[in-house]
This record gives sequence, C-alpha cells and structure tokens, in this order.
Amino acid sequence: QVQLVESGGGLVQAGGSLNLTCAASLTGFSAYGMGWYRQAPGKQRELVARISSMEKTTYADAVKGRFTISRDNARNTVSLQMDSLKSEDTGVYYCNAELPVYRRDYWGQGTQVTVSS
Repeated sequence: QVQLVESGGGLVQAGGSLNLTCAASLTGFSAYGMGWYRQAPGKQRELVARISSMEKTTYADAVKGRFTISRDNARNTVSLQMDSLKSEDTGVYYCNAELPVYRRDYWGQGTQVTVSS
C-alpha cells in the first residue's frame, strides 16, 4: 500500500524557517517525480516545488530564492526547506508522487503550516 507521510509543519513567525519531510512507501521511489503543493483557505491547491527523478527542480515564483526542495532516494524521502517565511505561505502542504508513464499519482494527507505576522 502506497503511503506518503508529511511531517515538520507547525506555527512559525514571519521570517522564520521550517523543514518539511515526506516519507514515501513506494517501490521504485527514485523513478518518481516528487512535489510539494499547498492549499490556503478558500484557495485552490497550487504547486510549490517539484523535483524530477533526474533531480531537476521547479519552483513557484512566489517561493523562488526562499524554498529548497531535495530528495534522498536511499531513504525514500523528499524535503522542503522553507526560509524567510511570509504570512502568505500559510496553508496545508501536501506531498505528491507522480509517475505519468504508469499513470501513478499519489498524495499525502497534508501538514499545516501557519506563519504569523
């Protein structure tokens, strides 16, 4: 059974940092594209950052220069280091694993990030 479990969310003051981790129980983890998405209250879920199987990274404009995504294929984890947090970064952060060639798309349950101004 595939599971993506996020951890590391919480309450932080503006300007602070958090590190989110997603632990994935996935066979063939290294082949998956991994991503972090977020959803703020009343808004649609949006991409924050992605890292491909070849470790190519993509970031939303709003987080470029502040967030860093990385993966550890030996541990089946993907992390999101979030620095210089702003109140608009508040939301539920979701981990995603995608393998389009096999139509596999998995989501975690999400972890809450709240940035107080």
